[in-house]
Amino acid sequence: MKHTIRTFVSAGALFAAATAVNATELRLSHQWSEGDVRHQVAKIVADEVAAADVDLEIKIFPTQSLFKAREQYSPLSRGQLDMTVLPLSYAGGQQPVYNLTLMPGLVKNHDHAARLNESPFMEAVEEIMAEDDVMVLVHGYLAGGFAGKDTCITSPDDMQGLQTRAAGKAFEQMLAGAGASIASMASSEIYNAMQTGVLDAANTSSSSFVSYRIYEQVGCYTPAGEYALWFMYQPLLMNKRTFEDLSDEQQQALLDASAKAEAYYLEEAKKEDAESRKVFEEAGVEIADMTAEEFDAWREIAQNTS
Repeated sequence: MKHTIRTFVSAGALFAAATAVNATELRLSHQWSEGDVRHQVAKIVADEVAAADVDLEIKIFPTQSLFKAREQYSPLSRGQLDMTVLPLSYAGGQQPVYNLTLMPGLVKNHDHAARLNESPFMEAVEEIMAEDDVMVLVHGYLAGGFAGKDTCITSPDDMQGLQTRAAGKAFEQMLAGAGASIASMASSEIYNAMQTGVLDAANTSSSSFVSYRIYEQVGCYTPAGEYALWFMYQPLLMNKRTFEDLSDEQQQALLDASAKAEAYYLEEAKKEDAESRKVFEEAGVEIADMTAEEFDAWREIAQNTS
């Protein structure tokens, strides 16, 4: 009897080991902290896929622990990385058209951004991704604003002579047109650059302003409000061939999980702007809102530069 029990236990252990070997593990990399909305989007996909029980596991590597912020698209397209949450304009050097997903004044608000995700514009962008063996699992735009170390930034005149960070080539061109000097860097580097005096001002997403604690380094914040100049496409991407190599059940589990994550992303993106205003206010940072006239002045400069 004891021998029989041991036989069953051993057989069960071998079966479990064989199942673990057959399970597929995907690596997902991103640059943000675990409290950031983009990490939560990734986590929803990973958790939902795990719950589907289709022998598929997604291991998340946050805070640039696997690849640097701007160095994720190439490994993804080569199949060295399976998934990433990435501001697509970071890959604008490889595919210049990606810079269109971060154009000043292109997106009016979050609902407009959601419609844009289903538009011929996005279909054309996805066709170019496919050429790089990349596909979109979760669409998402985040809004953002400006922060100044010693001054408020609402109009183009406020940028004159400042050393600033902008997200994307188009915003760099627009801000340079307003008289700023540009320092290119990932949003994860803004805090240290502010702290060491490298930056006077920065432009990034509401989420990054909070998750990177930029409120500790600035005197004034211009949040995304009724007038939001800055919208950035930041999808969850996957290597297309890796997706196609999965079983039908695994693919469907990923698609179902991604649909849930996308709905969450849209609602949370709307909340991020209001939350960032609250966080900066509570930290004692002055809040400055952009007016319609100032928004139009920015767009005029953008039309002549970017």
